[in-house]
Amino acid sequence: MAIFSVYVVNKAGGLIYQCDNYVPRTEVEKTFSFPLDVVLKLHDEKVVVSFGQRDGIRVGHAVLAINGVDVSGRCTAEGKDILEYLQEPSHYPLAIRFGRARLTSNEKLMLASMFHSCELFDQNLKSALEVAEKAGTFGPGS
Repeated sequence: MAIFSVYVVNKAGGLIYQCDNYVPRTEVEKTFSFPLDVVLKLHDEKVVVSFGQRDGIRVGHAVLAINGVDVSGRCTAEGKDILEYLQEPSHYPLAIRFGRARLTSNEKLMLASMFHSCELFDQNLKSALEVAEKAGTFGPGS
């Protein structure tokens, strides 16, 4: 069993420390001609595949690079919007690399908050079960 990430959360739910054991996930690079046969959309400031799963490209994969140049969120290295760039027929043929994007700092904070909420729920459930056990059974015959 492998450990992919470590999150240390304080009692108030704040993220104290986070470490990723990031192993590059499967990435797929394909050369496309105009028009694209996959549907891309903007999701959480990333351009992701929303329809047209094929050849290892899956729904949810993000655009990581265009023609070997890494992209930053929704923009190309030159600062152009990716969706607008891909609608221009003069840019084709082009190679697009797809894969799972790394978590942003904000997504890591939300994940840590979720862990904290689950831990609080577990503690409250345990104490409620202890109170119920001490009270005895309820129903006919009690």
